[in-house]
Amino acid sequence: MKEDLIKFIKDNFQADALKDDTSLLDENIIDSNGVLELVIFIEETYNIKIEDAEIMPGNLDSINNIVKFIGSKK
Repeated sequence: MKEDLIKFIKDNFQADALKDDTSLLDENIIDSNGVLELVIFIEETYNIKIEDAEIMPGNLDSINNIVKFIGSKK
């Protein structure tokens, strides 16, 4: 799972030096449109539904947070 997320982020955003705890927002790797692209990728890849209220930095701001969030949805 983590490898797929890293590949998606590196392939679609300027993210050469990406660590598991890098803040995607604070480091300007993704913006609001990027968050939506990431949500669509996660929903389609992992067959889960992300509610609007769940689209927040605590869930989607780093690889570690995304992995935990996806795990909580399964």
